[in-house]
Amino acid sequence: MYKLLLVDDEPEVTEGLMMEIDWESCGFSEVKTAGNGKEAMELVEKMEPDVLITDISMPYMNGLELSDWVKKMYPITRVVILTGHDEFEYAKQAINLQVEAYVLKPFSGQQLTETVLEVKRRMDEERKMRNNIELLQEHYRTTLPIVREKFLSSLITRHQSIAAIREKADKYGMELEGEGYLVSIISVIHSDKPEEGEDPHHVVSSIKDLDLKLFSITNIASEIWMRDKLGKVFIHQDQVVLFTVSPDANGELVMETTQNALKEILQSIEKFLKLPIMIGVGTITQDIRSLKYSYEAAESALDYRRILGMNQIICIDDMEERVQEKLIFDEWKEQNLVRSIKLGTEQELSDVIDELFDNISRVQAPVHDFQHYLLEMVTAIIKLSKMIDDGTDPIFAGGAGILNQYQKLNTLNETKAWFTDLCGKVRSRIVSRRQSSYKHIVEEAIQYTKTHFGDQELSIAVVCAHLHISTGYFSSLFKKEVKLTYGAYLLQLRMEAAKEYLRTTEMKTFEIADKVGFADPNYFSLCFKKYEGVSAKEYRNALSESSK
Repeated sequence: MYKLLLVDDEPEVTEGLMMEIDWESCGFSEVKTAGNGKEAMELVEKMEPDVLITDISMPYMNGLELSDWVKKMYPITRVVILTGHDEFEYAKQAINLQVEAYVLKPFSGQQLTETVLEVKRRMDEERKMRNNIELLQEHYRTTLPIVREKFLSSLITRHQSIAAIREKADKYGMELEGEGYLVSIISVIHSDKPEEGEDPHHVVSSIKDLDLKLFSITNIASEIWMRDKLGKVFIHQDQVVLFTVSPDANGELVMETTQNALKEILQSIEKFLKLPIMIGVGTITQDIRSLKYSYEAAESALDYRRILGMNQIICIDDMEERVQEKLIFDEWKEQNLVRSIKLGTEQELSDVIDELFDNISRVQAPVHDFQHYLLEMVTAIIKLSKMIDDGTDPIFAGGAGILNQYQKLNTLNETKAWFTDLCGKVRSRIVSRRQSSYKHIVEEAIQYTKTHFGDQELSIAVVCAHLHISTGYFSSLFKKEVKLTYGAYLLQLRMEAAKEYLRTTEMKTFEIADKVGFADPNYFSLCFKKYEGVSAKEYRNALSESSK
């Protein structure tokens, strides 16, 4: 069932339509009416209707202005315009046809019912498409290869937790569990210009489309890789990437098996495709989270093609003396730690810290690497603490206090407990400051509104411009803190001020309207009666009677 808002300034029209049309049988469980655009704005914020039916000619805010506002603030709301023949072309141009339908006046209840049913049918179809499990499953099946490739690319470009990797691998039906991992890269030497000695009659070598060349290479590599059950092959950034996922932790055996398959791939490409390529082989790791480093090492190996020439397999370990695994607190780990402190839950922060210290236990690093790793972790917290240090907490003390505490630690368990406590304190301070900031923004908005509510131009856009924040962010923040939309709060403020003027002054109604920010005295009267239940005159008369 859907929600609908009907806006027309003629009460007899809205009342007639409310009685004549069986809205519930048309699929609408909640139907409300408004007599003008400004009143409709308040209702839209409260009920967020699925369909808005509005007349064009209305006081205070016409239907086109209302429709434009709704499309900006609630873009999924469907709009139906009620318009006369003389307004029809203007209506189409003014809102760029971003409406579901136009209903020309005069119209019958039957005509509007048919229009509403058609709009409902379209919404039903859209909802059905979004909720159609079979359709979603088919779409998922067709896009699964792309999703898998994107996931594999993510393993060599950014770090993820073991839990996240396992969850996605299981979800995408990919076996990535192993004891040894290795990344190799096939890079094709590509040019749009014909090479000297190139065989123009050879189909693949004469192709100028790099994507087709990569596809051809991937077919050969995948066939051999799958036959030998070595792992995964995919295209990433104009290269063919080969994952070795081995059940064996013996690095020499993993490297030998990989290189044997790479030799066959190289020979097959030379024979069948006649493409100039280079193959770079990275370092072996026992942690799938470290594939990024293996990939970067394979890229470094490719740089040696300037020395060794084309159609070679180059292992980085043959070219450079490298430690197989390093204890590195890289940019990603720092960002992940900082993000979990600033935005994560306590559990997410705990998981990140566990992972950082697990790396220390897993990698047999020299003592100086171990110390450097921990110091970089502490430095990341010092940098973050400078953002929140207001000089009132001796724990932070511009970073000096943290370093002094760190230097007194002796064991790894002691260090982890201290670091966990420190991160928790920083997180608590940030959460407290954020909540304080939220309150400050709302308080500043309220103060500004109380000072300027008599300004007829005052609106949420004006307040947000003053606060230098977006209307969307402010709307949700204000509603969360005050339990009212900003429009409802402004109206309440103006109405209470109007009541005070009625109680304490002899000012005319139109003067009070102007004082509290209403350009149109009639609209003020309408709002007052709706807010208080009686007219301004009746309210003042009642005060006079009670004082006698």
